Amino acid sequence: MILAGDVGGTKCNIALVEAPPGSGEAAEHARAEAGAGGAVAGAARDSAFRIAFLRRYPSQNYAQFADVIAEFLHDARKVLEASGSSQVLAAGFGVAGPVIGRSVRVTNVHWSVDAAALESQLDTRHVVLLNDLEATGYSLAWLPAADMFLLNPGNPAPRAPQALLAAGTGLGESILHWDGERYAVFPSEGGHTDFAPRTEQEIELLRYMKKTNKFVSWELVVSGRGFRVIHEFLNANVRHASFAEPGADPAQEITRRGLDGSCEVCVRTLDLWTALYGAEAGNLALKALARGGVFVAGGIAPKILPKMKDGTFLRAFCEKENFADLLAAMPVQIVLNQDAPLLGAAAEAWRAHAHEK
Repeated sequence: MILAGDVGGTKCNIALVEAPPGSGEAAEHARAEAGAGGAVAGAARDSAFRIAFLRRYPSQNYAQFADVIAEFLHDARKVLEASGSSQVLAAGFGVAGPVIGRSVRVTNVHWSVDAAALESQLDTRHVVLLNDLEATGYSLAWLPAADMFLLNPGNPAPRAPQALLAAGTGLGESILHWDGERYAVFPSEGGHTDFAPRTEQEIELLRYMKKTNKFVSWELVVSGRGFRVIHEFLNANVRHASFAEPGADPAQEITRRGLDGSCEVCVRTLDLWTALYGAEAGNLALKALARGGVFVAGGIAPKILPKMKDGTFLRAFCEKENFADLLAAMPVQIVLNQDAPLLGAAAEAWRAHAHEK
């Protein structure tokens, strides 16, 4: 069994994952060749990773990440025993934060995740730490076609660069390059670059946000927290129950009302937010020259799929000086599988184990 984790400041998803049948290198090569076509073909169901046991833990309830792992190992002990071995062969973790060496400081929670300490705790020599978007990137070649929604077919260029971005609690961005054998994922902190407004309304939004923020990044706008900010910018007099309810997430209510049309301000909020998401996706696509495809992951896009499909995102994606035709030719796919970071982390852990054998 492989232990995999998607580690963030809000929650940790930890799983035991079964590797595909066959040798590691053979299966990896087959998936790499499928992904080299420029758009994910979708892994065959009998050659994909399978989550055998999954638990979700609120990050704020634990003093350190080692405590999360200890509780998971207790919760999963029967599954491990039933697998024929109580040992974790390898472990991979996608972590919200930049990986420096073999450790990472988790964004929005006071933890350090250290590979050497985890190897000791799990009694394995194979612990891989990845940025969370890096982990998502390594899942792409393994996801079945049913886990993807094709937003724009485009004209994929074989082995050309690809781009990945994911809006959720934050905004993650990465670029994938073909290294001669497979797509290698290059993580970034691109979500923290400066927000660049395009219209008079967006310039006013920037001015509005500058009143309370010294720096206004793309992540402050294109993330879950951005929905309430945009809603209050458009009309501060319209308020909803979730705005005052402790622990509630206004983004859920705003997006629900925006989709069903029950609040005109929510409709406008969702429209502006989606356009900004498309604009930043286009920025990343140009920086990467992502002729191999653009992938939109994270928790928000699947939840607002009707809005993502109505043309707002793609219009903003393509509205760039002199490059509308180039961008229109780039395939755009939405990753529907919310466990993609887990699967990518498992794939890299399995690769580390298989390559030593």
